[in-house]
Amino acid sequence: MFLTSAAAALIMLMTPVRADPSSLPVVASFSILGDLVKSVGGDRVDVATIVGANGDAHVYQPTPRDGRKLAAARLVFVNGLGFEGWIDRLIAASKTKANIVTASKSVTARAGEHGVDPHAWQDVANALIYVANIRDALIEADPQGAEFYKANANAYQAKLTALDEDIRQGVASIPKERRRIVSTHDAFGYFAARYGLEFIAPQGVSTESEASARDIARIIEAAKQHKVAAVFLETIVDPRLTQRIAAETGAKVGGALYSDSLSDATGPAATYIDMMRHNVRELTKAFAPPPQPSPATRERE
Repeated sequence: MFLTSAAAALIMLMTPVRADPSSLPVVASFSILGDLVKSVGGDRVDVATIVGANGDAHVYQPTPRDGRKLAAARLVFVNGLGFEGWIDRLIAASKTKANIVTASKSVTARAGEHGVDPHAWQDVANALIYVANIRDALIEADPQGAEFYKANANAYQAKLTALDEDIRQGVASIPKERRRIVSTHDAFGYFAARYGLEFIAPQGVSTESEASARDIARIIEAAKQHKVAAVFLETIVDPRLTQRIAAETGAKVGGALYSDSLSDATGPAATYIDMMRHNVRELTKAFAPPPQPSPATRERE
């Protein structure tokens, strides 16, 4: 249970606090969505985020403080598509009167490994839909800010359109025969479909814990079977494991990709746009063809 006791929860819910009484209190379920809401809402909104930077919304356990955030909110933004399996319980426990806004409304969902894939924001075209839904919800809740929200949304959508084109160009620089990757989390299906890559996530490898010996074996098997150019290991930190995978597969082990959350403010993915640019840089670096020997080197050989 995420409420320690009925009495404790009641005390916390009776004393909501807002950072700025003049701003619209809203809640976003996770850090990426929170950044999109801030980009549209600007200083007219006070955004509280449930699952923060570097958090995993798949396994998150809500707290009484989260219930307090919802109770104080006018709007609660959720991703939907089954991403936040805990959100309905939290909403019910908080007794919030906030309007619940599904940011992924009107997105064309794709099938994932275990049903609907909720990671729709990995396609920037879908992020444009999220922004439109956020804008409309903010205008409905705060009609006096309509022009402000529209201007912010338009400016941000222009940045997203430029981002989408930059990602396309980045991926286009990768030879087609090298655009295949093994990752440990099935979170990049929308990205792959939009930008022409193939991600392979070995079944059974989870974000919930460190990779087991069986997980490592699955990763190695998938890399060999599909002849991938790179492996990205979101849950593995032991350098000995990465060295083993590289040695047994011949694949390059890439850097960290951000899929379900932003980094903290000092990291490389502090905003949604930063996150997407960081990921494409890591991918293009990992997929780059091996350097060719110089003519002088070839002559010596």
